[in-house]
Amino acid sequence: MIIVCPQCARKHKVNPGTIKSYAESGKKNVLATCRSCKFKFPVILDTLLNPDEVQGDPKTETASIKKPARKICITLSKGGVGKTTTSVNLAAGLALAGNKVLLVDTDTQGQSSYILGLRPNAGLTELLTKELPAEECLVEARKNLSLLSGGKSLAGVKRIIDRKSFGAEWTLSEALNPLDRQFDYILIDTSPGWDQLIVNVLFYATEVLVPVALEVMPLHGLSEFIKSLGAIQKYRQEIELKYILPTFLDSRIKGPQNLYDQLEKLYPQYLCQPIRYNDCLSEAPSFGKTIFEFAPGSNVSEDYRELVRKVSGDQSALV
Repeated sequence: MIIVCPQCARKHKVNPGTIKSYAESGKKNVLATCRSCKFKFPVILDTLLNPDEVQGDPKTETASIKKPARKICITLSKGGVGKTTTSVNLAAGLALAGNKVLLVDTDTQGQSSYILGLRPNAGLTELLTKELPAEECLVEARKNLSLLSGGKSLAGVKRIIDRKSFGAEWTLSEALNPLDRQFDYILIDTSPGWDQLIVNVLFYATEVLVPVALEVMPLHGLSEFIKSLGAIQKYRQEIELKYILPTFLDSRIKGPQNLYDQLEKLYPQYLCQPIRYNDCLSEAPSFGKTIFEFAPGSNVSEDYRELVRKVSGDQSALV
């Protein structure tokens, strides 16, 4: 009996007796871990035990299996750089472009819910503690956009993770991996600072988007974060920096433009088109709206449309 890892395509032999024992206990699927890349993925037991029922053209079968979601974390240790604003508007934009998107809020402030005008009764805390099943923790925020909300209760979850003596860094992955094939994108918003929950995010995500306010201290925070990311990559090579997003570009003064020019020299391969400063970004959350809903004709709305095109690789998205 063979199981193929969807991440690295390595084949693993599995004892049929073990699979049967799981099935007889009433389980419909189990979580497997690839010995090669350490990727965790769900295995449907009926498919393994009844292969004759799924026989057919291998190419057709492979095409019908949904690929795992792209997992992108939006993070920087420095606060006030636009992480949550970017997470929400990028998620909303990708959803508007027709993708199925899950936004995961790992911040104790829980501001993603506020920006989207929601007051969820459950969220990430209940999923991590296994108090509720995933379907009761997710909230449909917009068409194609689901939310797994954060909040103050995550402070208790951090303490639970800290107490773990083994595998603490995989806690978030174990909870979210079963959702991978339900979405095209999973975006994770993080809190400022550096703690065990952010380490969990970096052990789950495969791509990193870093919003950097065009000020001196956030630029310093970027260099420190890149060092910290390098430490994570020693243990998990799948995670990589993909995008650096300059935010709060104010063309009325020289300082932000000068800092943007520095970023362009230092990180040209990662740099995205900047998000321009606009009062609409600070006003939209008061109405529980994304920038596409509150000010669809604004310059900052166009900036986030361009970010959606950059991340998705679809230059016709939201045109």
